[in-house]
Amino acid sequence: MKIHRFVLLLLSVCVPAIAEVSLPSIFSDHMVMQRDRPVHVWGMAAPQERVTVEFRGKSNSTTADELGQWSIYMAPGGAGGPFKLAVKSTNALTLNDVMVGDVWFASGQSNMEFSMSDLANAAEQIAEASHPNIRYLRAQHQSSAYPLRNAAVDAWTTLDPQSARSFSAVAYYFAREIEAQQHVPIGIIESAWGGTVAEAWTSTRALADPSLSSVFTAWANMQEREETELLLAKRDLELKAAGKPTPKREWHPELQSWAPSGLYNAMVAPFTPFAIRGVIWYQGESNSRPDRNQLYRLLFPALIRDWRARWQQGDFPFLFVQIANFASGPGEDWAVVRDAQRETLSLTNTGMAVTIDIGDAEDVHPKNKKDVGHRLALAARAVSYGENIEYSGPLMRSVIEDERGLRIWFDHAASGLVAKRGALKGFEVAGEDGKYVPAQASTDGTTIVVSSASVAQPRSVRYAWSNNPEANLYNAEGLPASPFRWPMVQPAK
Repeated sequence: MKIHRFVLLLLSVCVPAIAEVSLPSIFSDHMVMQRDRPVHVWGMAAPQERVTVEFRGKSNSTTADELGQWSIYMAPGGAGGPFKLAVKSTNALTLNDVMVGDVWFASGQSNMEFSMSDLANAAEQIAEASHPNIRYLRAQHQSSAYPLRNAAVDAWTTLDPQSARSFSAVAYYFAREIEAQQHVPIGIIESAWGGTVAEAWTSTRALADPSLSSVFTAWANMQEREETELLLAKRDLELKAAGKPTPKREWHPELQSWAPSGLYNAMVAPFTPFAIRGVIWYQGESNSRPDRNQLYRLLFPALIRDWRARWQQGDFPFLFVQIANFASGPGEDWAVVRDAQRETLSLTNTGMAVTIDIGDAEDVHPKNKKDVGHRLALAARAVSYGENIEYSGPLMRSVIEDERGLRIWFDHAASGLVAKRGALKGFEVAGEDGKYVPAQASTDGTTIVVSSASVAQPRSVRYAWSNNPEANLYNAEGLPASPFRWPMVQPAK
């Protein structure tokens, strides 16, 4: 009897809350809808309740299912606004200042989170950031063991000097250039978390691939290490309370932020019913550790395929930043991650912004985000918007042996190859023993020939193959060449 009364009480509290029609947090005033795609609006209402959506002079209705879930698609339309979006049931919701344009999902780790307020010339850049047709939505940090239907977000806001302070700097420069080129509203959904690994952003379904099973081993090892870290942290507090110096500890992330699929579930899955133009991505530094970097060449393309499958929008553009130069700690191999990123360009509708020349050897968060955003925008203009422009630096296409050494052909080099600041630097060759030595390199038309007096028969070549390399190969458009290693697997030693 007591249980029965409790259930009735629970229903009396819960039913009124779900009886009113509601929308996910992604819907708010000032939002941007994706142009030229069906407008998807969804939410909750009372079970079997009739729901009507009105937008751009059209309306459509449906009935909520037995759980109160409802979903309505409206006909696609071109860019424009502002519009009102109304949702009517037993109550009514109205969203104002809704724009239709292009929505880009900006994700990754701390270099994507890096805000305008952290720029070297922050005050100047923020003062100029008045772009009412650029709108911004940011997801809050959250991890989940299962896919969520709703994300924790800061509501959509228009871009002005006040809101620009927290705007992702990379996304800002990207959006500013795309808006200027396309003359349509631009929406940025930033869903990023500093210091995170790619497997946390990948769904469990994708990680079920046996070739990716080691991510769960790495996660189990991390959980075990966390127990030790907690003991050390407790000891450090005791030392600090006693006025004694505390030892310097290695940085370690929030445990939940590295859980396989945890960030996908909370910070990606809730957005997948919402139409987007494409993704801009800046991540990879946290996957440079020895127990993770070799897997990145499988994991990163798996993430891209996974997101495309979850959004159900075909092979939408996925544009990413190759991690910059940085004198990182011992044991980390950023070159392996960069090469994995380069190889991921084999997936259709992808583009990569090479940043090997604009990093900071002493800071994992280089402050030059303007060039990063510009290079991503070049990729978007070519890959997504179909402009006939050069958008990438030279990319190694093939290598053959000739009488002078190894000859390297490049894509994105039709206008010529350029060595900035003196002779070509950054090339190494190895013979059958697999021991690399510095190589002499010279341009020969749109190819480069490399050789070394100490290697009679070079069998492999690599370029800019270190965490913080000294390298200076560009194309005539001023875009840097990507680091690479050929062949992909080093010769046996």
